[in-house]
Amino acid sequence: MKLSLRARRRWTIFLLCVLGPIYVVVAVNIVDMFDRPHFLVELIIYATLGIVWILPFRSVFRGVSRNDEDNNPN
Repeated sequence: MKLSLRARRRWTIFLLCVLGPIYVVVAVNIVDMFDRPHFLVELIIYATLGIVWILPFRSVFRGVSRNDEDNNPN
């Protein structure tokens, strides 16, 4: 399924503004399950969770930086 540039931008805004904060709350709750681990362990957990959430959506974020092929006259 090919999305227009406008649709990709809307999805990007939705992912960052709606799902991003929800994911932050989930990540904090996951770390709180371990009763405040050591700083380095906590940093590794947050870094891992920060990378994991973006992997399914990387095609959407990559698509925003590209030109819209449908509206390109060349």
